[in-house]
Amino acid sequence: MTGDVVNLRQFRKQKARTEKDKQAEQNRLTFGRTKAEKNLTSALNEKASRELDQGKLDKGEGDA
Repeated sequence: MTGDVVNLRQFRKQKARTEKDKQAEQNRLTFGRTKAEKNLTSALNEKASRELDQGKLDKGEGDA
């Protein structure tokens, strides 16, 4: 009825390493881009925002 003995210190360190690796991967995706890629992304975001705003319906003053 005995289970495997787990060293909690090693378990915590391993978990911290995996979390750090996940954060590093996310940072590589976020910040590891060239200037051209950043400009392209911002241009696409601006275009999508403009297209979304064009589809909005404005409420008129007489509408209740």
